[in-house]
Amino acid sequence: MYSTSDIRKGLKIEMDNDPYVIVDFLHVKPGKGGAFVRTKLKNLKTSSVIDRTFRSGEKLKKADMEEKSMQYLYTDGDNCVFMDNETYEQLHLPLEKIEFEKNFLKENLNITVLFFKGIPISVDLPNFVQLEVTYTEPGLKGDTASSASKPATLETGYSLNVPLFINIGDVLKIDTRTGDYLERL
Repeated sequence: MYSTSDIRKGLKIEMDNDPYVIVDFLHVKPGKGGAFVRTKLKNLKTSSVIDRTFRSGEKLKKADMEEKSMQYLYTDGDNCVFMDNETYEQLHLPLEKIEFEKNFLKENLNITVLFFKGIPISVDLPNFVQLEVTYTEPGLKGDTASSASKPATLETGYSLNVPLFINIGDVLKIDTRTGDYLERL
């Protein structure tokens, strides 16, 4: 059990039989009345964000969470197949559970799979991945200083806007949290 004094960003708790992570919080001590904590909580199953206020001293249930290091192998129809790095067991995770993350999955990429009560609910990717450009319009010579952009498709099928000087075959560093282009490698 956690107390309200243990609240911090990233803390995983269980409410209403669902796992939540604390996204933001604020300890409030009004001049009149008892102290309380305002929080923003993200449901790890549905990704919805809610606001919740806890009175000072209130107890919070610790979420039954487990993280396992796994390796992405391949996509098989509607499932992504991952292999446990320790036991070599394979896990089939439905694509709808990792809608955004699937855009950055490259074969043999090591990731962390988050389990709630033994059931896989989400994946944590590295903050940055390197992906090759498979299609984009040809760049123009000398277009390195302008801030204009053009669409590009990466080897995973993900499309994003990149600077004009990017060409087919270039390897790009992509931020997996936002899906944005960072630099050409």
